Amino acid sequence: MVRKTQRLLLLVVSCSVIGVVLGGTAAWAESSLCLEDSKVTSECVTQDPIQKTIQGMSTGLVAGAGAACGAAWQLRHED
Repeated sequence: MVRKTQRLLLLVVSCSVIGVVLGGTAAWAESSLCLEDSKVTSECVTQDPIQKTIQGMSTGLVAGAGAACGAAWQLRHED
């Protein structure tokens, strides 16, 4: 039982970390592309890129943890 718990925790942590990296990278790239666009909007200029990146990272964290829990739940019910 302890081994299964450790594996589940490792799955959730690794998926969450990957989600944070991908979410942060995507948000940073989006804010960079927004500023390089031919028609810059007021929302693009007023939004802080660091805040946008942190929002992307937090979304990635939740998405990664949710995906890991969903995958673990499905595997558990297949057994």
